[in-house]
Amino acid sequence: MLCALLFAAQLEAPLPPAIPWNGKSRELVAKADDPWITPAEKSGFRTTPNYDETVAYLRRLTAAAPQLRMISIGKSGEGRDIWMVVASKEQLFMPDALHRTGKPTLLAQGGIHAGEIDGKDAGLMLLRELRPGGRLSGVLDRVNLLFIPILNVDGHERASKFGRINQRGPEVIGWRTNARNLNLNRDYMKLDSEEVRAVVNVLDKWQPDLYYDLHVTDGADYQYDITFGWNHSGLSPNITRWMDGTLRPALNGALNEMGHIPGPLIFPADDNDLTKGIVDGNGSPRFSTGYGDLRHVPTMLVENHSLKPYDQRVLGTLVLLERTLDVLSMAGRDLIHAEGDDTHLRLDPIPLDWKVPQGTPPEMIDFKGIESRTAESAVSGTMKTEWLGRPVTLRMPFYRQTEVAASVSRPAAYWIPGQWREVIERLRMHGIQMDRILEARDVEVEMYRLHDAKLAGEAFEGHVPVTAKTTVERRKEHYPPGSVRIPVDQPLGELAVELLEPASGDSFFQWGFFDEVLQRTEYFERYIMEPLAQKMLATDAKLKAEFEKKLETDADFRNNPDKRLHFFYERTPYFDERWMLYPVGRER
Repeated sequence: MLCALLFAAQLEAPLPPAIPWNGKSRELVAKADDPWITPAEKSGFRTTPNYDETVAYLRRLTAAAPQLRMISIGKSGEGRDIWMVVASKEQLFMPDALHRTGKPTLLAQGGIHAGEIDGKDAGLMLLRELRPGGRLSGVLDRVNLLFIPILNVDGHERASKFGRINQRGPEVIGWRTNARNLNLNRDYMKLDSEEVRAVVNVLDKWQPDLYYDLHVTDGADYQYDITFGWNHSGLSPNITRWMDGTLRPALNGALNEMGHIPGPLIFPADDNDLTKGIVDGNGSPRFSTGYGDLRHVPTMLVENHSLKPYDQRVLGTLVLLERTLDVLSMAGRDLIHAEGDDTHLRLDPIPLDWKVPQGTPPEMIDFKGIESRTAESAVSGTMKTEWLGRPVTLRMPFYRQTEVAASVSRPAAYWIPGQWREVIERLRMHGIQMDRILEARDVEVEMYRLHDAKLAGEAFEGHVPVTAKTTVERRKEHYPPGSVRIPVDQPLGELAVELLEPASGDSFFQWGFFDEVLQRTEYFERYIMEPLAQKMLATDAKLKAEFEKKLETDADFRNNPDKRLHFFYERTPYFDERWMLYPVGRER
């Protein structure tokens, strides 16, 4: 046993040196004799409480604070409650009632990756200060708060000191994925997990005005201890202007004042060379930021820096949350108006992907980095990076994804046959409005014919992704009772488009929900097709000319007997004309 412990100690990851820090936000830590000191504070931020300890603290706190209530928003795969704390001065703990207060509401979510648990401990400290007699007890006069301390509750309890190799504290942390090994921050569109279904239901029913997804990043070393950002896709332009012009300056000012170093989200243009710049991208809707953008819910991704000490990270998150409540109390009405304006936009075409414009020099920024050096590695046989713990300012390019790389025209509605029940049900989970027909109907629609479908080489997030090229066919399609019509002129119309257009990287098609249409179920026998092909050649001069030209120009076709016979088979009425036909219709 002793040898095993010694071996484990030797395997502890050798992290780069930390920059000394003694920010003013240390003043926010409770005194040791404070009866409401949180478990993390009590340990000197060496540890974070487990699920039962977290729930026990919240039960004690909410019992003493009538404006706070714990609500279970769902059950995890292993049967744990996923708790949300509602903070309301008026003690209105139902969605409609809270919304009728007219006050802006912040939803903050911790632990979607349970090893990145800073948000939970910062949130416990925040709730402590919102209680009667707390330092922030008056804040609820002007705002409401929804707080999910741990979204990935099962991953949180898969705890170990070896959970994350590149993170400085706490001593024992949870696991990134849930009990089914799903990464919850890839699940916002497909909704495979109970956990993300629960939070999407919160977004739909509670209608928060600002949504924070609290993480801890990894990657390169740099000075910033807290970074944050949001999409700039153009789907929610009024919201984006408010967040750029009102929220970011206020948060940066508060964090700097309290001794932190805030920065933009850091996604390197080259993972192996940070000096090549960083990219300001638009998160796809599988992520919280992209999903919130489609719903017109202002959504911010917070990424603390994993190499900073745990107390520094938690306190930075606390400052961020406190200042956000201040901003909402003063300028929240402007944000609510921006949300309303964006919800009524009807973009056409609708962007599906973005890219950095070519030919335009990037913006240059001063980046607060950490000095490093490279050395040859005898282990990997390549150059390795060694971070030296000394601050340095680097001049580097900042690339922005502002150009639409792919888009689609906006239809009037989508039609989905009733037999695709799983897709219809997941659309309902998103809160998308639809009309179910009780009698069969024939409808003129556009439909996609799929070509060159390719399945990914391995599974990803519980699915084998698929892509395909498409051509459009105009058809009169028969829809049986139970089919649904999804109007796109609705608040979640853009979300419906992203889910149902096969060109969208997070569509139900690309996640594999329509794989059945890729399968051929009827074939031909050569002894039938040989004489039938001869008959077709003898009676159709145009077909004969087309066949002969293909023989002349396509060597693979010329040398493949089955392809030659299939050429004729697909031109007979025996061929399955619904093979490779995407079953969702577009009503123009």
